[in-house]
Amino acid sequence: MYHFPITRETLTDVLSTALSRGGEYSDIFLEHTEVFSVVLQDGLVSQSQQAVIYGAGIRVVSGSQTGYAYTMDLSPCTMLNAARFAAKISEGSKISPPFPLITKNYCDTSTQILESKATCQHLIYIDQLARSMDSRVIRVKASISQRIQDVELVNSLGEYMKDQRSRISLMISVVMQHDGQTQMNYATRMFQMGIEFLSEKCIREVVEEAVSRTAFLFKAKQIEGEEMPVVMAAGASGILMHEAIGHSFEADFNRTGESVFAGKIGQMICDPSISIIDDGTLPHDVGFLHFDDEGVPGEKTILVDHGRLNSYIHDRITAKFFGVRPTGNGRRESFRYPPQPRMRSTYMMEGDASEEDIIHSVKRGIYAKTFTNGQVQIGAGDFTFFMKQGYLIEDGHLTQPIRDMNIIGNGPRALYDISMVGNNLMIDHSASTCGKGGQNVPVSQGLPTVLVKKLVVG
Repeated sequence: MYHFPITRETLTDVLSTALSRGGEYSDIFLEHTEVFSVVLQDGLVSQSQQAVIYGAGIRVVSGSQTGYAYTMDLSPCTMLNAARFAAKISEGSKISPPFPLITKNYCDTSTQILESKATCQHLIYIDQLARSMDSRVIRVKASISQRIQDVELVNSLGEYMKDQRSRISLMISVVMQHDGQTQMNYATRMFQMGIEFLSEKCIREVVEEAVSRTAFLFKAKQIEGEEMPVVMAAGASGILMHEAIGHSFEADFNRTGESVFAGKIGQMICDPSISIIDDGTLPHDVGFLHFDDEGVPGEKTILVDHGRLNSYIHDRITAKFFGVRPTGNGRRESFRYPPQPRMRSTYMMEGDASEEDIIHSVKRGIYAKTFTNGQVQIGAGDFTFFMKQGYLIEDGHLTQPIRDMNIIGNGPRALYDISMVGNNLMIDHSASTCGKGGQNVPVSQGLPTVLVKKLVVG
């Protein structure tokens, strides 16, 4: 074991101890994560950080009760003590785990790590490139970070698996001044890749996006609030899928009856033209998983199939409760946390309308292009998003650029009110993380252009 000096005999003893009070299932999540980041600000490389996250989490499940303990000391004695604590929290009828362990190895130790000198050169180039694109640029902040996570997972089903997950991200923010105004905007990218991510094409694309988004704000205005049709642009508008709809599909919220979709499996919940996917199989996407943080293989899960609610987003615990297979959505921030049902890459499948036809169908409304924030109340499904960039639609044409507007609605209602679906699905690969239960995990989302018949804009 490369990072974890633990014998298989010790792992077997820990699992046996974890189940000694009668747990039905137990697993051990071992993690070694290296984090490296460099920041440029005001033309200078001003910050560099390096950190290591290292430890093990031990979980015991007995019926509806879960016991969890973690340790950063991986000595046999401490691991066994942690297993006893987890077992004490969760008690049930005794069973014996099957052995020996069956190994599944997904590790690729060829990942190239960022080098300080090369990273600094990339950041200085980004600063120079942004300033050369527009003379109004007065300040550039850029950061490059890499996270290499080695995990090993062992469970009482006799499975032992290993994986290496390399994630790299680029963030660029730009401040510009024009005619006494100052505006700021940013662009980001995040993928499961090594340093090959930092190509000339990728860097230039993100810099151009940050500069153009900032320049846009000088000509954009706010408009009076009202209820109106909203055309959600392809890509970044996928935050609507994630916040307003996706969380309500997570099975723990449906298990407790908190979600508005509780008890609606098999029912029609929107137009038959709509199908929604949560996907753990997209190559290089941050939601890609060989296996989730419970050892379940990543898969492509159809949540809504032509308007019909087909599946919730499951971990092992909720899948057992509903009597279905887990969907590979058991995710955790680190070894310090137990897994939860979490999204991976959530998107709506393409329809057959062109973006032009969707815009032309609107007499008066808005075209929402980029967002900076969003939140949802899971129970009622009410949401609000902050739109940073968009356009007014008048007589089927994009006219006045608009900015800094709230879009307010109800998730199930907005889903039901989608009347046109575009043929231009785009996955948004911005550096997005999702918070739930005090944990943050990387996610992506996507959307083709869609028309929502009415939302409150203000």
